[in-house]
Amino acid sequence: MTAAKLYPGVLHGLNCQFGPYSIIGLPLDGEAAGHRELKIGEHAVIRSHAVLYAGSIIGNRLHVGHGALLRHLCRIGDDVSIGSHTELGFGATVGDGVRIHSGAFICEGAFLESGAWIGPGAVLTNSKYPSESDSKQLLAAPVIKAGARIGAGAVILPGVTVGAMALVGAGAVVTHDVLPEQVVAGNPARLLLGGGEYVRERVRVERRGGRA
Repeated sequence: MTAAKLYPGVLHGLNCQFGPYSIIGLPLDGEAAGHRELKIGEHAVIRSHAVLYAGSIIGNRLHVGHGALLRHLCRIGDDVSIGSHTELGFGATVGDGVRIHSGAFICEGAFLESGAWIGPGAVLTNSKYPSESDSKQLLAAPVIKAGARIGAGAVILPGVTVGAMALVGAGAVVTHDVLPEQVVAGNPARLLLGGGEYVRERVRVERRGGRA
């Protein structure tokens, strides 16, 4: 079994686990190893074949699944879970307690507030004009507010804000902002429920194990 590769400049806390074939602190093209530090808090679990680039700051108790990719200059809070084969684009911000399931794509510059939940295969995009020569200058990353839930396979288009405690249904294509506690679904996503007490009651039911 091949051990993890930790580059110079990796600073990590106590009781961190790095799985076989994981690459920690990978430098950017053209930069020397250790040019940028990678800071990881305590009790991280980085599973096999995951790649974490240099330049990010990560809190405590990070869990990263097999084959995940975390680009540079990310800011990640405490108690974050990133599923297998998920990609986190450079400069993304992830708040405390965020859960990103397997196979998701989180674009460059995305902002996920504390407690957000991203379902498997969900895609957050940031390029409004991907074929244009100035597309990089016109990027607009989505914002997922605290406690919002993005269903499996949903697509969030550039510049969209999904409000706090909102729910985006599986497979939805979200082209416009979603207000706090709203429920949307479909392609393009349309409002199903206005949120409010409905969402709060569903959360209460779920936390009681499905008992009304």
